Amino acid sequence: MRLPGLQAAAASPGPSARPPVSAAAAPGPGEPPAMTDDAVKLLLRRFYTLQGERVEAYRLFEEGHRAYLSSGPHYDFLRYRQLVHEITLAFSGISREILQIKEQLQAEHGRPELAQHLSRVQQKEKEKLELTAQLQLARQNVQDQPCVPAHQQEVQELKYKLIKTIEAISEILQDLKYDSEEAE
Repeated sequence: MRLPGLQAAAASPGPSARPPVSAAAAPGPGEPPAMTDDAVKLLLRRFYTLQGERVEAYRLFEEGHRAYLSSGPHYDFLRYRQLVHEITLAFSGISREILQIKEQLQAEHGRPELAQHLSRVQQKEKEKLELTAQLQLARQNVQDQPCVPAHQQEVQELKYKLIKTIEAISEILQDLKYDSEEAE
């Protein structure tokens, strides 16, 4: 499976090559604090855009894994490995840029409560990615050995953990939204 958009994004210089979002919007000496509020809004808008990109990357990851499983029993591992590589690059770039936003919120804009929400999202997203990878392996085990009940049980347990992690991310995003609107 070729993912031209994802592959192009992975081949680009990446988020670290972009100037910080707040660089153009940061208030200069003597400028009113409203500019800082605008800069914070821009940073948060960028964060939500990155979260959307992460959701799309997960969708592509799941779609690619389904295609990989359908290629069994002689799996097309090379194609799947390329997908995993491209997804890893995408997640890495997204995480790097979110960490930059977190640092800007804390250091440049004095918003440690918003930065803390981004840290919590990052931690839960890391858990989600690990659970997703474990779930994909468990699904392959079920496909390869359908008569082993422990494999199906593992899939169910991982699905439950994944749902709980996604719910936790949603709660953190709600807290972020509430705290960012409260400051307006």
